[in-house]
Parts: sequence; structure tokens; C-alpha cells
Amino acid sequence: MSAPDTAILPDAAAGNWVDRHAPPALRPWLKLGRFDRPAGIWLLMLPGWQGIALAAAGQGQWPNPWLLVAFFVGAALMRAAGCAFNDIVDRDFDAQVTRTAMRPIPAGLISVKQAWAFLIGCCLVSFGILVCLGWLAIGLGVASLVLVAAYPFMKRITWWPQAWLGLTFNWGALLGYAAAAHRLDWSAALLYASGLFWTLGYDTIYAIQDIEDDALAGVKSSTRRLGPHVQKGVLAFYIACFVLVIAAAWVGGLGPLFLPLAALVAVHLSRQAARVRIDDPAGALALFKSNAQVGFVLFLALAAGMWKPPGL
Repeated sequence: MSAPDTAILPDAAAGNWVDRHAPPALRPWLKLGRFDRPAGIWLLMLPGWQGIALAAAGQGQWPNPWLLVAFFVGAALMRAAGCAFNDIVDRDFDAQVTRTAMRPIPAGLISVKQAWAFLIGCCLVSFGILVCLGWLAIGLGVASLVLVAAYPFMKRITWWPQAWLGLTFNWGALLGYAAAAHRLDWSAALLYASGLFWTLGYDTIYAIQDIEDDALAGVKSSTRRLGPHVQKGVLAFYIACFVLVIAAAWVGGLGPLFLPLAALVAVHLSRQAARVRIDDPAGALALFKSNAQVGFVLFLALAAGMWKPPGL
């Protein structure tokens, strides 16, 4: 068995870059920020990119590349900060769950005080990026901290913590739209609502990995609440997601090139819903990770919507 400081966490790829290339002293810190599992970075970043693309397409423009870079860096740092906060709050629960017991805090590799210092450092750098995005974006960024701070407690008080994660992870759609357009409108709100149901679907799939341990630890989840109806629930969430994103594109005045790529998103989501099985945790992890592709294709679809035939 691997030593704790080099152990590959169960939901990290065996060939991840942290375990292969990072210096041993840095590995616990990178794992605290989940840099060994980048899927979460993409899932936090992509709603922001989608908001930027939607705002730009409504003005007949391509997304601003500098905004895209800023949102990538900010998402990586804020995801790391959010994971550290989640691990601080959940350290006792994590110690009881097989998939999380070797995370740096419950494994004793990083102290709670050290984790707080890591969290604050990530937040300060992220704030430095935020202040360059305009007053509306600054206000939205600060407001998002309420959602982030409340999330770890949701699994204690509701069967639907995945819905709260949807509110949190997709806040970037509003932030990206505000940074690009310096305003908010109904198309941004519809995109945000679409993302909420997208996250509700993919995180319900993700929680299949922990369903037995969560039951033993008393942790609530949409997966446990749906039980044998998980597949139907995921399908319903994804249908709502797609209907709302079509509405966002319509209200935003996007051109027809949005539709072919949006159709690919619909196919991908429907295939996920068809393949999810409550007794297949390995398959659930693979389906969850594939949502980075879904989000990127949706970003491309929104960006392509900037083109309109002459006369429209």
C-alpha cells in the first residue's frame, strides 16, 4: 500500500500529474486544492466562459480572450479555496468515507490552521483578479461567498445539497456575463438556471460513488433521496437544463449556428442519463468527468451564436 503522502486518492486518475511530477512536499497542498482532479476546475470555469460567450454573442462579437484567461485562473484558485473550506468543515465526515479518508486534512498531512492559510491565500489572489472586472462583477463575486460558505452544511440539512452546489458552481455564468456586458438580463438568468439543473444532474451521478458510505455517516444527497429512480431524476434534470439553455439563447438573440452544437449537448446529456446506474460507481465517475466536454461544447455553441445571417 502507498504511504499517505503519496497515496493516489480513489477519485483521482492513477496517472494524474500531481502524483507523477509534483515534488512530494507540494503534493498534499495540491491535493487539498484538488489539482490532481481538474474536472472540478473545468466545471466551475465553464459557466463563466458560457456567460462571457452569451454576452459577446448578443453583441455580435467573439468572447474576449483576456476575460477567458482571467476566469480560468480565478476558477482554479476559487475551486481550490472552496475544496479547502469543504475539507475543513467535513474533516470528521471525510474520515469515515473510503473515497475521502486519505484527503490531506483527515489523513493528518495538513493541519486545519494550514488549510485556512491556503484558503485565504487563494481568495486574495482571486480578489485581485475580480477587482479588474468592474463593479457589478465585484459585487457578484463577493455575494458568491455566501453560497460557497453555506455549501458544506447543506448535506446535513437537506436531501438536495447538489441543488445548492448548482447555485454555487454556476454563479460564474452571471459573473461572466456581467464582466463582458457590464449588466445582467433575462438571458443571463436563464443560463444560470440551466446550469443549476446541469449540476444537479452531474453531481447526482457523482454521489453514486459514496451512496453506501453516506448512508452510514448520515450524509444526505439527491442520489440517496432518488434511490432506484436516479436514472429518471438525472434525465429530468438534464431536460430542464437543455430547455432553459435554449431559452437563454433565444432571449439573447443568438444566431442559428448555436443550434447544431447545442444538439450535440443534448445528445451527450441524454446518453449520460441512459447509462447511469446506481450500482456502478466506476461508471458514474466516468460519466461525471465527461461533463467537462458538455460544458465546453455549450461554450462553443454560445460563441458560434454570434453569427447571424445578413438581414437578421
